[in-house]
Amino acid sequence: MSPLALITGATSGIGKAFAERLAADGHDLVLVGRNTERLDAFVAEHPERAVETVAADLATDDGVGQVADVVANRPLDLLVNNAGVAHYMPLADLPVDKARELLGVKVVAPTMLSRAAVGGMIERGSGAIVNVAGMIAFSGPAAASVMPRRAVYGGALAHLVAFSQLLAAELEDTGVKIQVLCPGVVATEFHQRQGVDLSAVPRMSADDVVTAGLRGLELGEVVCAPGVEDTALLDAVSSADLAAFGGQSPRLAARYRA
Repeated sequence: MSPLALITGATSGIGKAFAERLAADGHDLVLVGRNTERLDAFVAEHPERAVETVAADLATDDGVGQVADVVANRPLDLLVNNAGVAHYMPLADLPVDKARELLGVKVVAPTMLSRAAVGGMIERGSGAIVNVAGMIAFSGPAAASVMPRRAVYGGALAHLVAFSQLLAAELEDTGVKIQVLCPGVVATEFHQRQGVDLSAVPRMSADDVVTAGLRGLELGEVVCAPGVEDTALLDAVSSADLAAFGGQSPRLAARYRA
């Protein structure tokens, strides 16, 4: 029996690159997206593989529930929570509907689909979940001059980092692997939809992102940053987080007692 992978946001960019790579590696697929024409085209282009498609909008409760039912009832070897929306703007400028869409796609959907997947994976003693975030998750301390502000987008990706790290700890010794995949700028349609021209900016290919993610699973990396050569930098972030967490006390800090 071929391994089975479910990929959200599978019709373009990193999601499609995952689908192409996994199909070539012998996986059967469940592909989730909103563009039915692209989903059908992938099926037609890969007659050698069993490919199921699910047309769903993961910004809605109904869409998340629809896909969660599929996840819970398939013997998944791999879940890739890749779906995303490019709503880059300061909070004060972000329309309410776009804020809800962003939180639905990048926070609610990955959380609920992971929840649907882990029970079966634990029972089978194997499986992996990849949550696609980005290096913007680590940009919170940056000064206003460094980059356009996008508090909701960056906050959603930071949620995926902490969620994945904590879930990996919960699932230790179960045989289930968790990864948060954090690329930098990637050459996809993502920024074009936002009306941002990055043609002059060096960008990683979606194929390279997939290569890093799959190799990172083999290496046991929970936080996979395809463009970071020095992994000690990632270790330093984790160490600083744990140092701050461990440095707390029930006694009010001196700076507040002046």
